[in-house]
Amino acid sequence: MPSQGTIGDRVRGLRLNRRMSQAQLAGPDLSDSYVSLIESGKRTPTPVVARLLAERLGCTTEFLLHGIEPRQRIDTELGLRHAELELQHGDPSVAADRFTEIVKAADEENAMLTAHARFGRARALEAQGRLGQAVEAFERLRREASAHPERLADLPLTIALSRCYQRAGDRLRARDLATAALQQAERLSITQGEIAVDLAAALVEARSERESESRELGYVQRVLGLTGVPQVVDRSGEIQALWHASAAAAAGEDSALAVRLADDAIMAGRQARLSLQLARTAMHWSRLTTVPVDEAERLISAATEAFATFPGTAREHGESLVVHARVMLRAGASARASELATSALGLSQDRVGTTPAEAHLVLATVAFDEGGDASAHLRDAHQALDTLDRPVFGSDRQAARCWRELGDLYGRAGSGTQQTAAYRKALEAAGVRSAMAGVTVDATVSR
Repeated sequence: MPSQGTIGDRVRGLRLNRRMSQAQLAGPDLSDSYVSLIESGKRTPTPVVARLLAERLGCTTEFLLHGIEPRQRIDTELGLRHAELELQHGDPSVAADRFTEIVKAADEENAMLTAHARFGRARALEAQGRLGQAVEAFERLRREASAHPERLADLPLTIALSRCYQRAGDRLRARDLATAALQQAERLSITQGEIAVDLAAALVEARSERESESRELGYVQRVLGLTGVPQVVDRSGEIQALWHASAAAAAGEDSALAVRLADDAIMAGRQARLSLQLARTAMHWSRLTTVPVDEAERLISAATEAFATFPGTAREHGESLVVHARVMLRAGASARASELATSALGLSQDRVGTTPAEAHLVLATVAFDEGGDASAHLRDAHQALDTLDRPVFGSDRQAARCWRELGDLYGRAGSGTQQTAAYRKALEAAGVRSAMAGVTVDATVSR
């Protein structure tokens, strides 16, 4: 059925829904006064102008002129939502395939939807750890965003690229991209919401643990100060139920209901995603040795509580316990630090990542401080680092830090040979991984 209202009503409604001004909709091709005349019903757009406006408003020309929404667009919208649910709450490899199918099937009328599907596919590649392919996809989208800002925003792409380079071990490139993203965010006064939280996480993750005041850390502090780490409830059961209901509605040809249910499922998971991202930001913030102990303890406690809520974040839960233990060492609370490190070991039975080694390093430090025997913990830390045989996001940087700390502790134990060997391992681990070897990317950070 055709929608109610005139062409002008639809143009105005879509523009306001997308939070665009008349000048933004007009772009370089039209005048804002001409857009105003169309919206007031005093002008009827030509087919060429209608096509241009439809592309910028993210709808089809048919809908703009006649108020008819083709079934293909509804199906594409639904496919995007189900792929997003698969990415956030299912299998990233399946999500990548679904996003790819949408890209192949979409026509030129749905340029904005196609761009969002390509963005989703790049994020799915990142989630699988296929960083080289993800970087190539994000870089292509970023170049296209410069030419077509009405289809896809540059800022989320820059943040995603910073995150990928950080996880691949190229910390300098990650910092440059995060700083470029910060310039855009500050220009727009973005300090809350998903973009702000993702940017804060990218900024603090790329910082040195001994870094003090900086513009970048000031932004992170503002985001954490405004939002903190809110309490989070595991709504995975509700999300799965809504997702299944959406799939059932789609099978019954009730596409409009299927889209609504999928939107509800996505929104049900939004608060948890933001809370977990804020928890990651708080955890990295608490690692900074320049952060006051009481502030670090407050944030890392909240982060640990957030990670403990979800079974899928057991690795980060263990990591946060180690960070909390280190904060307790700074506070002089050795007994509490030992307790937290021991709990972290209990969550790290799979031996993935540096958490087991870090926990033993904390326990060795406590033993030294209390005049006890640290040899068993030094041996276990060494063994855990030696068996770190598969890469985890950011593990090279963490491994280098652990080897260096192990060398320091061997020095305290008077074992010069093992100290030298540990320092050598630290230098080896500090090199950039070859996860993106051979990838050719655009080296331009800001345009």
